[in-house]
Amino acid sequence: MALSHILFGANTDLAALPVRRIRPADLMDALAKGWNDFSAMPSHAIFLCLIYPIIGIGLAGLTLGNARLPFLFPLAAGFALIGPFAAMGLYELSRRREAGVDVSAGDALDVLYSPSIGAIVALGTLLMVIFLIWIATANAIYVLNFGYVPPASISQFINDVLFSPPGWKLILIGNGIGFLFAVVVFSISFVSFPLLLDRDIGAVGALLTSIRAIQANPMTMALWGLIVVGLLVAGSLPAFLGLTVALPVLRHSTWHLYRKIVDPAPNPRSAYRPRAKGLRYAADFPAVLFPWAREHLR
Repeated sequence: MALSHILFGANTDLAALPVRRIRPADLMDALAKGWNDFSAMPSHAIFLCLIYPIIGIGLAGLTLGNARLPFLFPLAAGFALIGPFAAMGLYELSRRREAGVDVSAGDALDVLYSPSIGAIVALGTLLMVIFLIWIATANAIYVLNFGYVPPASISQFINDVLFSPPGWKLILIGNGIGFLFAVVVFSISFVSFPLLLDRDIGAVGALLTSIRAIQANPMTMALWGLIVVGLLVAGSLPAFLGLTVALPVLRHSTWHLYRKIVDPAPNPRSAYRPRAKGLRYAADFPAVLFPWAREHLR
């Protein structure tokens, strides 16, 4: 896929899309619509989002009781940084339901056939890079406060973090820097991923539109951020299982917030139409695994 198409979409004209101002009442309306989507297709949403608690529990299992214990909180908190990319299937389900198209769990995979798949992957890669930078930063903060010696036990780790001056410093600095990472990711991803499902605008246009949407609604978006954090914290208990409800509701709601902020596309797509499968040859592997390669394999 051409780099220009990934960056700028079907049209290289970067004329800014109009963004609207929204109010706190719009947040409540979007949450209600998100819950409605979840209620209409809960099996689909839970099927897609079980990966979140599974990964969360897996992260805990990898870190508890060994030298990687200090990574538990940064990994759990930082996983939300790539959440917008991981939720593309949920945006797609809301998009299809809004268009009045029959919805099934497999329709979430229609994202792979989107004309914007290259831009979606590019922005997802950017979020992954930010996630890795956050993990490295969190590790550096821990080392600066506690050195390279790993905690002897879980109880010692908890005591050191909660009841010692270095631990208080770690909490203060770590959460402060983590907040900055969250603001950056929220600004570049809030509108961009739903927008790419709706329009072939490219990664640059989607990213800039997302930033302008935040700038146009700073207080309302700050309130939305608090709502997201509150629901994610509540959903993390017990054992991350609540995320099977909190995450799909939040992601469905994000689609409806996008609709309130950005005008719909003039000719919205109700469904993506994958090309009929033709003959495949051994020489085509592994290119056939990537949807954007299929045009070259016709």
